[in-house]
Amino acid sequence: MSRADEIFKENCREILTHGVWDTDQSVRPHWDDGTPAHTVKKFGIVNRYNLQEEFPILTIRRTYFKTCIDELLWIWQQKSNNIHDLRGHIWDSWADENGSIGKSYGYQLAVKHHYPEGDMDQVDRVLYDLKHNPASRRILTNIYNFEDLHEMALYPCAYSMTFNVSGNTLNAILNQRSQDMLAANNWNVVQYAVLVHMMAQVSGLVPGELVHVIADAHIYDRHVPVIEKLLEQESRPAPVFSIDKSVQDFYQFTRDSFQLEGYDPQPFEDKIPVAI
Repeated sequence: MSRADEIFKENCREILTHGVWDTDQSVRPHWDDGTPAHTVKKFGIVNRYNLQEEFPILTIRRTYFKTCIDELLWIWQQKSNNIHDLRGHIWDSWADENGSIGKSYGYQLAVKHHYPEGDMDQVDRVLYDLKHNPASRRILTNIYNFEDLHEMALYPCAYSMTFNVSGNTLNAILNQRSQDMLAANNWNVVQYAVLVHMMAQVSGLVPGELVHVIADAHIYDRHVPVIEKLLEQESRPAPVFSIDKSVQDFYQFTRDSFQLEGYDPQPFEDKIPVAI
């Protein structure tokens, strides 16, 4: 069994068995038909992925690897907040008539801040410190900007990355305030695992651990039957991840810089409704 499958199943069983339902509360998310989208949740789930041992992508159903990377590059490389710059359609429900999602995600990463070394945005500051100040305990990004929340189409879910160098190894913590386990959990894990590989390579480091901290890990009511089916799926061997070693500039990576060899997930055709 791949470790990613094992962790995902453990999380989902824990939520379904010991989680708390919010059916007695008024909730913001809703389904397309206007019905409130209720959840069962666990507070404070922490998962660890050793990126030297395995690439953490599910095999019990397909996670769309290249589409994950498209969104990652849209946020972290392009630093865009407009869906017209994005290949996929996952943000369509939150965009305005001009394609903007407001002052969210990529917008926050693009804002420049003043440092003694010069003006830099958050991504460039991380890249600078990984090369010049690897012993620093201040290498992080945070896009949960309270000043701009009222101008965001959706408050950031995955809002903070903390990078830490130990010897020649780059480790990272992804902090997430909210996680839709079925639709988004492995999607985010794959994205930020790739990001650690990217940051490590251009900084002359090797990727180590990705720690994923989830404050509110939940399963939507209409997702429960789908999750129950997934829990019965047999795991397959994890694929082998590769990255184009010739790329030494973070901004030169493309979707084709990353490959998975031997990714053969179990077929799974169930449709996944998305609460908005």
